[in-house]
Amino acid sequence: MPSTSTRTGTRRTRRPRTATLRVALATGAVLAVTAGCSAQVVTDPAGAADDKPGTGTGVRIEPTEPASSSPSAEPAAASKPPATPSAKPSKSASEKPAPPKPKTVMASGSEGDQVRELQARLGQIAHFNRAPTGYYGSVTATAVSSFQAKRGLPRTGTTDTVTWQKLLGMTKKPTAAELRPPAAVKPAPKPDPRCMTGRVLCISKNSRSLSWMIDGKVLSTMDVRFGSQYTPTREGTFKVGWKSRDHVSTLYDTPMPYAMFFSGGQAVHYSADFAARGYSGASHGCVNVRDKKKIAALFDEVRTGDKVVVYK
Repeated sequence: MPSTSTRTGTRRTRRPRTATLRVALATGAVLAVTAGCSAQVVTDPAGAADDKPGTGTGVRIEPTEPASSSPSAEPAAASKPPATPSAKPSKSASEKPAPPKPKTVMASGSEGDQVRELQARLGQIAHFNRAPTGYYGSVTATAVSSFQAKRGLPRTGTTDTVTWQKLLGMTKKPTAAELRPPAAVKPAPKPDPRCMTGRVLCISKNSRSLSWMIDGKVLSTMDVRFGSQYTPTREGTFKVGWKSRDHVSTLYDTPMPYAMFFSGGQAVHYSADFAARGYSGASHGCVNVRDKKKIAALFDEVRTGDKVVVYK
């Protein structure tokens, strides 16, 4: 029986110590919960023998470590090394692509009316001192290169879009006389006696001329050039063996338009190189004509079997 005691007329019941301990433990658990800690149940070996099953006196309350105090599974983001920069820097948005290369308008080997206009325009500003021929040879390339150098352009000798536009802006449209100046009239040389009869191509090395003659009458005359000392044009009396309007040399792989063969591989024919370079060059033995219109007309007149006389 629990003991009782009376004080000042009031009867007080004394509680057993074990009951007081249980209340204190329960109160502490409540305080622990209200303090924000989580409770863990831990077996207390010391009190297990004194407590009855189910009374709760065999357990004690321990606070756990706050969740924030546990070490992080990964290092903080601030501790990560900086990202490796890209090996190839990106191009600036303001960087402009390289301008396209100018296109070629005319170059060595070109021929036609546009080449003739180029030569006439270059002649207006003293870069081409010959009559336009319509053929783009070494003389024309040198003249174009000279013009390019004076205007601060790359010296290519090729007429590209930049060179052509610059030239157009500095010159005027050539007149008909500038494009095709009248040829100087030369007195016909005294023909060789062998040229006085029949249909004859009378060719003089001294006057560097070819006269088309029928029965002693000169019908047309044109400038010609001959082979070099290493490949001389043969002299003598011959006949036109065969004709080839669009002939190409199988030996030198060069065009020989309006070719009229008179001695083996030697022929009278138009030469674009002669038209461009004049007498600064030579043939490989043929008789070159530089006036394309005249040789074209002569080709239509001459027949196979007509006489050819080459003399000094």
